Amino acid sequence: MADERVQRRLAAILAADVVGYSRLMEQDEAGTLAALKERRKHVLTPMVSEHEGRIVKVMGDGVLVEFGSAVNAVACAVELQKCMAIANNGIAEDRRIALRVGINLGDVVVEGGDLYGDGIIIAVRLQAMAEPGGICLAGSVYEQVGNKLPLAFEDLGPCEIKNVTRPVRAFRIQAGPQGSQPPPERQPAPLRPSIAVLPFTNMSGDPEQQYFSDGITEDMITELSRFRSLFVIARNSSFQFRDKAVDVRRVARELGVLYVVEGGIRKVGAQLRITAQLIEATTGKHIWSERYDRSLSDVFAVQDEVVQAIVARVAGQLSIFEFQRARRKRTEHLGAYDCYLRGLDCWRDAGPDADTKSNSWFERALELDAEFADPLALLCISKGILAFYNDSPDRFEPVLAMANKAVALDPNNSWSHCALGFAKLASGSVAASATHFDTAMRLNPNDPDQMKWCALYHIYSGNFDVAREMTAAADRLNPMPPPWYQNGRAVVEYGLRNYAAAARHLEGLGTSTFYWDHCYLAACYERLGRMPEAKLEIAKALRIKPNLTVGEVAIAEPYVRPDDLEHLLEPLRKAGLPE
Repeated sequence: MADERVQRRLAAILAADVVGYSRLMEQDEAGTLAALKERRKHVLTPMVSEHEGRIVKVMGDGVLVEFGSAVNAVACAVELQKCMAIANNGIAEDRRIALRVGINLGDVVVEGGDLYGDGIIIAVRLQAMAEPGGICLAGSVYEQVGNKLPLAFEDLGPCEIKNVTRPVRAFRIQAGPQGSQPPPERQPAPLRPSIAVLPFTNMSGDPEQQYFSDGITEDMITELSRFRSLFVIARNSSFQFRDKAVDVRRVARELGVLYVVEGGIRKVGAQLRITAQLIEATTGKHIWSERYDRSLSDVFAVQDEVVQAIVARVAGQLSIFEFQRARRKRTEHLGAYDCYLRGLDCWRDAGPDADTKSNSWFERALELDAEFADPLALLCISKGILAFYNDSPDRFEPVLAMANKAVALDPNNSWSHCALGFAKLASGSVAASATHFDTAMRLNPNDPDQMKWCALYHIYSGNFDVAREMTAAADRLNPMPPPWYQNGRAVVEYGLRNYAAAARHLEGLGTSTFYWDHCYLAACYERLGRMPEAKLEIAKALRIKPNLTVGEVAIAEPYVRPDDLEHLLEPLRKAGLPE
């Protein structure tokens, strides 16, 4: 007689479904099914495997996954949502594949390879409660995760679950909407006073003056970030809220800050009005506000007043000496400053003409004020990137000269030291670059963009674990980073032999105009045994640079350790890159 006993076990169950599946199928059935198949193959399956899970069942628009660990289940869900967002890059909003995820830890009934019972039902019901791109989990999962993962949770309280007799306490992880950037997790506020400066509103009535409001806002972020006692959210993250009516409490949750600065700028002729207010984000309480009416010639004095007032309220322990030491050398030429702001506005863009446009503005700024270090430093980095892919043996000499001049003009400018560190590293003097990268971080420890550049020293020195820590710190300061952050993550993961993770970061870039990206992606694919795709990436690299060879890649990549360089070159040879 067969054994009729029910087999049970404790398991963490992840349930996910596709938002708007019926609508997607109605619009394009074949395309939707093909996209889902592709995501399952290259995103879901590798992700589940990496986190030691087992796919129990795939049901059209949904999936059930079993984990032996609640921590692994949550980590997998968070990474899955990030990768889904990356995969949606460049796809029209109404065609994106977004997931809702629910996770439960409970008793399940085992029958063959399938699972049943309340543990499954609760996971599915929690999934239905999640927002698009979001994650909802049971209290039993929350208790297991605790502080093991760097996440913040919203307690939804006891929730009625259909077909379950007792209410289930639920929690939500804020993951944001699926979009062109990976969704930000809710961030826990750091121990230091933390602040986000929202983009100041352009109140001039002239859209052409938007660059001026943005530039002033960014300069405030830069000034505040120079204080070691403050944790300042990066420009890319805070500017996600531009032109939106937002609740500052939402900003606090998504960016993990205690304070928010917001305001407006009106520029009419030679007159300038700046209004600013400091808000305690968790309560919405206004703790300071001020209005400044000045002649435009006083713009720097006004800006310093605003920064000093905010710092005095948020971190009153700072002394006047610290504030004076943190201030940068400024240009006295307002025309040069205006050109610098316009160049900065272009420099932040990701378009193919961004470098050309920004360089033009920076060069005009330097024509007006040859001793203005800020545009010189950024011009140096921009030209250094282009020189990185140039064949000329002396291609870095002009860049090194510019970077040395930037440091000489303003030894306390962190971007000047960052530019010189990059110029020395790119030219092969990796060890000599360390001093300048260290100085840049000492002068401005809160700038995530500079952290990414400084991580290059550790990458090319073979210190990939340190580089990963720095890129993670940059990601924390900039929860909504620009796409180019993925390049650095990819190289770090490749160096750590995490080829699938490296490939995902590079795939998230979409169509790249740099042969470098295609070479690294080809190397990832070859290491993963995906040779046809590796050869295709080599072909893309050769379309960008037809005379590219393995030897040229070896010259361009200044790895200190021969093994690290060969780790990149070997798969490129196998994938067909000419010697």
